[in-house]
Amino acid sequence: MTDALPLFLLSTSALPGEEVPLHVFEPRYRALVAYCESTGSEFGVLLEDDEGVREIGCAVAIEEIVERHDDGRIDLIARGTRRFTLAGEVTEGAYPSADVTWLHDEPIDPHEDDDEDAEEAMRLFNQLAVRVTGDAPELGDDGLASFRIASRVAFGGPAKQGLLELRSEARRLALLERLLRAALARLEQVELQEAAARSNGKVHFD
Repeated sequence: MTDALPLFLLSTSALPGEEVPLHVFEPRYRALVAYCESTGSEFGVLLEDDEGVREIGCAVAIEEIVERHDDGRIDLIARGTRRFTLAGEVTEGAYPSADVTWLHDEPIDPHEDDDEDAEEAMRLFNQLAVRVTGDAPELGDDGLASFRIASRVAFGGPAKQGLLELRSEARRLALLERLLRAALARLEQVELQEAAARSNGKVHFD
């Protein structure tokens, strides 16, 4: 079974549960917002990059219209809801749209233990958050741990797309752990460079 879904093509991906702020200025996307407001429909966010338009995306629902500008531009906040895959060509009418099927995870492998992986991913996330902001935010219990955590980190489009396309929570958590470790390593390198710049190239022990 397929559903028709309005589509918003972006240079990044959205994740289930993620807050997605959008500045809408193109006429086709203003028409999309008007349709979704009048019908209560979700719309799909699809990554469009050098590889073209990806086939797997995330539907989002409008949570708040922040501002309507006099020239027709709209600032809004949407939130990711569920994943989909394209079931047909993207067509251009008043706004882009396509038939989609909703994407679900594969059956859980009874030999996989997601709890330990989720705890390790949360530990790494908290470590990163404290070093960047000084605080570890409360993430709540709604949704899958992989998406809850990843939606609070500014990963690039390809990394988020990789998480979006995996159909196993265990595999998503494994990828998320690698991404968080890489982010921590980059942060440590930046901190070392900044410390070296402040100390004129000398290491201070006081």
